[in-house]
Amino acid sequence: MKYLKFSLSVCLFISLSFTAQTKEITLEAIWSGAFRTEGMDVLHSMKNGQKYSVLNFDRATRSTSVDIYDYETLKKVETLVSSSNIAELNYFTDYTFSHDEQKLLLATEEESIYRRSSLAYYYVYDINSKSVSKVAEEKIQEPTFSPDGLKIAYALNNNLYVKDLIANTVKQITFDGEKNKVINGITDWVYEEEFAFVRAFDWNKASNKIAFIRFDETNVPEFSMDIYGEALYQTQQVFKYPKAGEKNSDISLHIYSLSDDKLTDVKVNKSYSDFYIPRIEWTNDADILSAQYMNRNQNELDLWFINAEDNTSKLVLAEKDKAYIDVTDNLTFLKDNSFIWTSEKDGYNHIYHYSKSGDLKNQITKGNWEVTNYYGYDENNNTIFYQSTENGSINRDVYSIKLNGRNKKRLTKTDGTNRASFSADFSYFINTFSSATTPPEYSLNSAASGNLIKSIKDNDKLAQKVSDFKTSKKEFSTIHVNGNDLNMWMIKPSSFDASRAYPLFMTQYSGPGSQSVSNSWNGTNDYWYQMLAQQGYVVVCIDGRGTGFKGAEFKKITQNDLGKYEVEDQIQAAKQLGELPYIDASRIGIWGWSYGGFMSSNCLFKGNDVFKMAIAVAPVTSWRFYDTIYTERYLGTPQNNPDGYDENSPINHVEKLKGDFLLVHGTADDNVHAQNTMRLVEALVQADKQFDWAMYPDKNHGIYGGNTRLHLYKKMTSFINETLGDRIEQPKENQEVESKIKG
Repeated sequence: MKYLKFSLSVCLFISLSFTAQTKEITLEAIWSGAFRTEGMDVLHSMKNGQKYSVLNFDRATRSTSVDIYDYETLKKVETLVSSSNIAELNYFTDYTFSHDEQKLLLATEEESIYRRSSLAYYYVYDINSKSVSKVAEEKIQEPTFSPDGLKIAYALNNNLYVKDLIANTVKQITFDGEKNKVINGITDWVYEEEFAFVRAFDWNKASNKIAFIRFDETNVPEFSMDIYGEALYQTQQVFKYPKAGEKNSDISLHIYSLSDDKLTDVKVNKSYSDFYIPRIEWTNDADILSAQYMNRNQNELDLWFINAEDNTSKLVLAEKDKAYIDVTDNLTFLKDNSFIWTSEKDGYNHIYHYSKSGDLKNQITKGNWEVTNYYGYDENNNTIFYQSTENGSINRDVYSIKLNGRNKKRLTKTDGTNRASFSADFSYFINTFSSATTPPEYSLNSAASGNLIKSIKDNDKLAQKVSDFKTSKKEFSTIHVNGNDLNMWMIKPSSFDASRAYPLFMTQYSGPGSQSVSNSWNGTNDYWYQMLAQQGYVVVCIDGRGTGFKGAEFKKITQNDLGKYEVEDQIQAAKQLGELPYIDASRIGIWGWSYGGFMSSNCLFKGNDVFKMAIAVAPVTSWRFYDTIYTERYLGTPQNNPDGYDENSPINHVEKLKGDFLLVHGTADDNVHAQNTMRLVEALVQADKQFDWAMYPDKNHGIYGGNTRLHLYKKMTSFINETLGDRIEQPKENQEVESKIKG
C-alpha cells in the first residue's frame, strides 16, 4: 500500500501545483529552514541484524540520545543512553559503538578544523555499568576502539596515543608530531580534502597492532590567511598547502606493535620517487596489512599486502589508466582474504572479485552503466548489494547479485534516487527514496526481494507546505550538444506563456565526475531557482562532458584540458536554447560556485557573444593556485602541461569580458583561496574592465554563518534582476483565469 501512497503523493503535489499555489517563495523562507527535510541521523545497524540505533534530539529537554528500534516493528525498544542522564556532558553530537556493542564513544563540543576534520571531547559510556569516563582531558581527533573494545587509539597534537580502558592508562606511541611539520596518523590538508579521509591509522583484527601514515610536511610551502575577527589587530591562520607542481608531504607507512612496544617502518618491493598512500586497511589476517600506493600522476594504483611479522610485501593488484584512477572505499575482504574491488577498467565502474593472491576470479557486474555505491557482501547467501545507474544516469537503484555475477535483482521499485542502509545480517534495508516530485521517504524493505515491509518516516508535511507555494515542474530531458546527448533539467515560470520570450538563467557545477542533473528532491538552491522562475526566468541545468555516471570516456575527455570541453558545451547549449521561441537570446546568464564559478567566469569571457551576465562564487581563476592532488589528477603538473593550465584559466581571458560580472569570495577560504579572486580582480582592473565583487570577511569556502547566506543570495538575486531585465508580468487574461481557478 505504501507504493500507492507514493503515487498519490505525486498526483497530489502536481494537482495542487496547478490549483492551490498562492505563496511566493522568498529568500527569507529558504534560509530560515522553512523547506528543511526530516531525516534519520547517525543510523547504525546492530550486530544481531534485528535492531538499529539512531541519534535523536529532544527539543523539550535540549538533550540527545541513542535510541534502539526494532526492524520488524519499527518501534523504539529502548533508550541506550541519554545526555539528560549524564552529569558530565549536556549533549553529544555523535556516537560510535565498540565492536561488541558494549561501549559507546560520545562526542561533544565538536570544533571544526577543515572540511572533514574536527576536535572534540570524547567520553566512553559503558552500557552494562552505565558508567562514563573521559578519554582525554583535551580535545582529541579520531578516537577509535580496538576490535576487542579494550583500548582506544586517538590523535592529539599530531601524535598518536593508546588508552587502555581496563587499566585506565595512556601510552604515547609517536613523539615527533609538530604543527606544520610532522603529523602522525591524521591526514594533512590536501589528503583530507582530496582523498576524503582524516583518520590515517587502523587497528588490526587482533587488537595488538596499529598501522599509520606519517606526514612530514616540513618542506611543503605555507599559505596564510588573515582572520579579521573583532579585535584591534587581525590574526593569521598559517597552514601547509601544496599548490600544483609544488612539494608534497613526505609520507611513510609504519606499524606499531603493542605487545613489544616496537615501531616498524614499512617497506614495499618497489621504488617510488613521488607517491601517495590514499588508503590503508588491515585484512582479515591479523598480520597482513593492505596499502594502496599511487604515483603522483594518479594514473597508476598498486595494492600491496604487507606481512607485519617479517615486513615483507607482495604486490597483489596493479591498475593503470591513460587518464587517472579514482580512489574508493569499496575494498572488502572476505573470510579467505579474497577481496571485492571496484574499477573503471572496462570503461564503466564495476565490481570485481579477486583471490588473495590478486588473481581475477570474476567480474561481477557488467554493462554500459555505473556502480555508484557498494553496500556489502552477505556471506551466508553469497550475495553482493550495490547501487547503480542501470535505470538511467539521473536515477539510482539498489540491486543484489550473486558473487558469481548471476541472479541480479532490482530491489527498489520507484524511479528516482534510492539509497540503502542494510542491517548487519543483510535481512533488511532501510531505503531512502526521493525524486524531483517526492521529498525523502524512509521505508523498511526486505533485502531478499526488495519488497516494502513498512514505512518509517516521510516528508508529506513538507510536500503539503511546498504545494502552497508557486512552483514549477522540473522537466528532465537531454540536449544534443557537440555530438553528445547531455542530461538537462528546465524550470519554467508557473505562468509560462510560449508566446513570450523569457530570460534564461543557467546553473551548473561541471567538475570532473560530478552530477547536477539528478532525479532527486530539492536542494536549497532548487528553491532559489523556483523563486527565480516565479519572477519570470527560465532556469536550466546541463551536465556537460567531463561530468560523471556516463562512462569513463565521457568523464575523462577533459583530461589535460580542464575548462575546454565543459565550457564549449555550456556555450553551445546556451546558443541552442537561445534559438527556442520562448527564450530571449539577448538575456542569457550563468552562475556557479567553486568549479562552477571557474566555469561561469570562462563562459562569460569566452562566450561573450552568448552570455549577458555571470556570477562566480569562490571560483578557481587559475589552476596554478589550486592544490596538487586535485589539479594534477586532471592536468598533470604545470611544469609538464603549462598550456593546459593557462589556456583555460579565466585569469588569462579577462580582455574578452563584455557582459556583467559578479565575483564573490570568502576571505578565510582554506580550499579555493581568496588569492584566486584577488588576482582576477587585478587582471580585470588592469584590462580596464568594469565588474561587481564582494568579499565576505572570515568566511570559508561555504560562505555561511549568521546572516551571510541570506545576504549573499539577496545580492545575487538583485544582480540577476538588474542585468537580465525586469520581472515579467503575466498577460491580463491569464491573471483572470488563474484568479478564477484559485477562487
